[in-house]
Amino acid sequence: MTVQDQLPAIRPQRVVAVMPAYNAAATLSRTLADIPPGAVDEVILVDDCSRDQTADLARELGLTVIVHEKNRGYGGNQKTCYTHALQSGADYVVMIHPDYQYDSRVIGAAVEFLRLGICDVILGSRIRTRHEAISGGMPGWKYIANRFLTTVENVALGQNLGDFHSGFRAYRREVLETVPWEANTDDFAFDSQFLAQAVYFGFKLGDVPVPVRYFDEASSINFRRSVKYGLTTLWILLQFWLQKLRLVKFAIFQPHPPKPKALTVE
Repeated sequence: MTVQDQLPAIRPQRVVAVMPAYNAAATLSRTLADIPPGAVDEVILVDDCSRDQTADLARELGLTVIVHEKNRGYGGNQKTCYTHALQSGADYVVMIHPDYQYDSRVIGAAVEFLRLGICDVILGSRIRTRHEAISGGMPGWKYIANRFLTTVENVALGQNLGDFHSGFRAYRREVLETVPWEANTDDFAFDSQFLAQAVYFGFKLGDVPVPVRYFDEASSINFRRSVKYGLTTLWILLQFWLQKLRLVKFAIFQPHPPKPKALTVE
């Protein structure tokens, strides 16, 4: 018997990609084509009541498809994504938008940082340099807003991330089991809440560079909704510190109740 034969069997770690989708039929195939072979074990697409053929195309491409009967919003879509990813036994969950704005070739690199224990949460940073972001199509006003909010968030949360507002994210299972994301908004501020929660519960955050692509089919919120999102993000940072200082309690920072212990029969 060899030493290898004596070692306990190790269960393969399962990587699940989730795609919060809305009217993504024109870009879904390209996004999937860039995922490296063997990088993920399953792709779950949650269709948020699209008006196009997103769900039908996803089924043809062999994805696991969940369809919302009514539009639940970006945050509500993610809640369904993570619920099903955990139920499927995922050890690592990667969220990537199916609008081809983010380069899915980096999935393997992001997951490896999680496997090594270097980080618990990985974000894809679209902003390596100002020139690259602007030449990639990011509107000037959005770049300025991103830089301002990211700087404020880094200071408030004690981090050093390049892009707090990326739609490319990877998580260890423990993060999704600990963070009370079910209490978050169903709107776009879900992402800001999640990262503040991850910091509050002591998880390690990091990022990897992801080339930016802005074009007509890529999803993006308009200026008015961006202003609302920015103000909401600042309010979330204030909530974080009020909670940290034990001045006010907020539901988004309340830990899950402990699971009951299994009864033993003697």
